[in-house]
Amino acid sequence: MNTQRIASATALIGRIALASLFLVSGFGKLAAPAATKAYIVSAGLPFPDLSYLAAVIVEVGFGIALVLGFKTRPVAIVMALFTLATAFAFHTNFADQNQFINFLKNISIVGGLLQIIAFGGGAFSLDGLRRAPAVRAAIA
Repeated sequence: MNTQRIASATALIGRIALASLFLVSGFGKLAAPAATKAYIVSAGLPFPDLSYLAAVIVEVGFGIALVLGFKTRPVAIVMALFTLATAFAFHTNFADQNQFINFLKNISIVGGLLQIIAFGGGAFSLDGLRRAPAVRAAIA
């Protein structure tokens, strides 16, 4: 197996691993919209209905796009900004160790998304399929 193929498989696994957290969280929000909106209100954020909708779109819609490698870099940018915003909106009570850990988890996720922004989705992605046939042939 050549290094390009290993890199492409690793990129796919990384996208799936990052997206899994978003997808599980997003489907949880779909299952309990009232509880999610109450949590948004408890954090002091305005427009809980709009915030809820934005969260579901990013976590489920963009999570699926990330797994598929569709518009990978722009999707990762939005997801990184969303994750950074949620870190500061929901996890800044650093006196609470769980909140501190969740804040750092979000920052770590942003780091992973920055890697995707920098390097793209890899050959095993919808973006990769749109590239030149010579690139696809190089990893075969």
